[in-house]
Amino acid sequence: MKLALTEAAEAARRGDVPVGALVVMEGRVLSAASNRKEKDPTAHAEILALRKAALLLDTWNLRGAELYVTVEPCPMCAGALVLSRISRLVFGCPDPRAGACGTLYDIVRDTRLNHRCAVRSGVLENECADLMTSFFRRRRGEILHSSPEKE
Repeated sequence: MKLALTEAAEAARRGDVPVGALVVMEGRVLSAASNRKEKDPTAHAEILALRKAALLLDTWNLRGAELYVTVEPCPMCAGALVLSRISRLVFGCPDPRAGACGTLYDIVRDTRLNHRCAVRSGVLENECADLMTSFFRRRRGEILHSSPEKE
């Protein structure tokens, strides 16, 4: 998760929402990525990490792999985890607004779907949450300070 936090911090430096993800198989990091959604709405860290891992393994089927991500995946990313057959998801902090792995929805463990993955949450939760909170505080501060003052 510390590597995912490093990726998330890189996204924040670029001005993107600080989410970092990596795909691990048999103790080996296959891929790592950070959010790039400021330029592409589908370029979430999880999607980018899954794509890189699939390219490396030359297969869409990532059964046996684990995805580590700093923030609970959204519905799009949770769907991608199911479709890629990820075996285990490990995430840092929950996402009360868009979390689809236990908070608002539980797509990755939905028995109606053809694949489910194990989930572990709360890994380095405070560090992950602090990174998100400080990013959005800074962003709100920049917006407030750049707004024209009312007369």
